Amino acid sequence: MSGKNIFVRDLNAGQQIQELFLVAEAKLGQSRNGPYWSLTLSDRSGQVEAKIWSPLSQEFSEIPAGRFVRVRGAVTSFRDRPQVVVERLELLPEAENGVTLSDFLPASVRPPEEMLEEIEDLCTEHLEHKPWKNFARKVLRDEEIRSRLLAGTGAKTVHHAYMGGLLEHTLAVLRLCLAHCDLYPQLDRQILVVAAVFHDLGKAWELSGGLTNDYTDQGRLLGHIWIGLEKLEPFLAKAKDLDEQLILHLKHIILSHHGEYEFGSPRRPKTPEAFVLHYADNLDAKLNTIAAAFEDLDPAGSPWTGFQRYLDRYLYRSTPTPDDRNHGQKAPNAQFLLPIKG
Repeated sequence: MSGKNIFVRDLNAGQQIQELFLVAEAKLGQSRNGPYWSLTLSDRSGQVEAKIWSPLSQEFSEIPAGRFVRVRGAVTSFRDRPQVVVERLELLPEAENGVTLSDFLPASVRPPEEMLEEIEDLCTEHLEHKPWKNFARKVLRDEEIRSRLLAGTGAKTVHHAYMGGLLEHTLAVLRLCLAHCDLYPQLDRQILVVAAVFHDLGKAWELSGGLTNDYTDQGRLLGHIWIGLEKLEPFLAKAKDLDEQLILHLKHIILSHHGEYEFGSPRRPKTPEAFVLHYADNLDAKLNTIAAAFEDLDPAGSPWTGFQRYLDRYLYRSTPTPDDRNHGQKAPNAQFLLPIKG
């Protein structure tokens, strides 16, 4: 099977396409004209909504998520975003050997192994309190945790939703927290480093990763905040040299890092360090979301994006101030992000 020619980011209203996609989600609905399928099709460049209207929809009793499909159809526009109206859909065999998986699995620019090594180096550099250093080292060297972190995605959609995304986000949040500690020396740098490294640990179990990157049963029932604390609890129980008040504070920072109840936070921040982690997490998530939206813009076209549902607004790509020091350069993990619900 030949490789893909058209990716999601290439889709524009008015196109006729015949292309291979991965089914990320499929839901059967009912309209006045009969049953219809609402699909989310994906590849490494993103996702696009698609519709199969009646009578074609009645040819499919099931369209499983995680299956490759060959789609022929017309690209239209719905709410300022491309949408595919499917005219023909072929479900490919589950053991499809001709598919180039790299066409369908988006990944971070930096290798996960490299980012995890940098996180470990920063822990070694900044964790001067031996109990914290030993705790972080033991967690990060646990074989299961390490393998999960290396394969983890940062989210199902919205921000860092790609292989290596979890470590990319973790490293960015850690660096933001360190920058805040330089600006506000009264902050507890030690506990912020530990909290930043492990605040999203539970996402490595909340999401399946891989082709579907869907929520696991554990993820849907418990959520990543609770799962993360469960994974840390055995290590905290064995850390006899860690003061109980430090452990209590760490748990609070992790529990409150979504900031507000409406954003899925079990608790709201009640210490300066908890506020710092929440805003660092929020900032990195939103800047990554914005960066992804800007990637879809035609450099020669309008500076306005389509409506960004998760940010509840249109975004404007401004003209940068000329500055040779910044020309063509990006911070190592710079991605653009806002508060993310859920």
